[in-house]
Amino acid sequence: MAPPRLCAVSIDLDEVHHYFAIHGLAHDGGRAQRSGELCPQTPASSLPAAALHAGYDVALPRLVELAAARDLPLTLFAVGEDLARPANAAALASLTARGHAVENHSQHHRYDLTRLSLEEIAREVEEGAAAITRATGRRPQGFRAPGYTVSDALFDVLDEAGVSFDSSVFPCPPYYFAKAAAMAGMRLRGRTSRSILDTPLVLTAPRRPYRPGQRWHRRGTRRFVELPVQVTPGLGLPFFGTSIGLGGPAVARFLARRCVGEPLVNIELHPMDFLDASDGLTGLLGHQPELRVPVARRLDALAAALDVLAGAGHSFVLLAEAAEATRAVT
Repeated sequence: MAPPRLCAVSIDLDEVHHYFAIHGLAHDGGRAQRSGELCPQTPASSLPAAALHAGYDVALPRLVELAAARDLPLTLFAVGEDLARPANAAALASLTARGHAVENHSQHHRYDLTRLSLEEIAREVEEGAAAITRATGRRPQGFRAPGYTVSDALFDVLDEAGVSFDSSVFPCPPYYFAKAAAMAGMRLRGRTSRSILDTPLVLTAPRRPYRPGQRWHRRGTRRFVELPVQVTPGLGLPFFGTSIGLGGPAVARFLARRCVGEPLVNIELHPMDFLDASDGLTGLLGHQPELRVPVARRLDALAAALDVLAGAGHSFVLLAEAAEATRAVT
């Protein structure tokens, strides 16, 4: 019997202010707009108040609409501190009741999570899980690290916390070198990104689901399984929201066809994949290339990729379900 072909669609619910941090742009959470002043380095067309929560208020409903039309289960990685906002917590509670799953994206979305002490890492993981449990009534089973950056210490914490799976490893050469170049360019322009560059060892990690060892990029016997973010077999091209949206439907179909037959196609998305500059994000227009592509075209591209995978016999599942299927064969 042929092994099952699975596909999971997840979204990291990173709010808009995290993109300012990635690009080394100052942002004060809206205080400047209320006082009529601008922070240093904040673009002149800074965020209107409504855009501060565009990830939850605008992008998430667009994603949910697409999922409902396709009977698509969603895995949502939430940042714990964002759930202090009642509207965010209510949205995730409703989605949980409808069969989607909310997993842990840490408490504060620290890009430097792996540079913290073991105790601080454990606190980020546990507080994030507790916030999600309070909001949804379900304790998260999985974790995704901010910026895809992991370490042996983080995996020790996840093992101790009893997670079922992690989905952070992104063994993608084009993404790694593009990120390195972008961060170097920012430094030349006098800006410092909050993001950090992962160790090149990530490029040696397995591209298919695996049980990590004491060295996180090697196979071993940890209790949880790693579900890497999707890259294409062979060339290792990124198959996630940014490449799908920027490439358009033709490129999305090409990438999807390259992944047909994989035991798990793990498509990772972000709220920015579902937002337009007209959603109050003109201040990021020069920094986030997807904002220069109409959101309708990006949605068409994602639909095209999903159609290819569905037509090839891939079943759409939650990442937790994919983890259980992986555990049975690792």
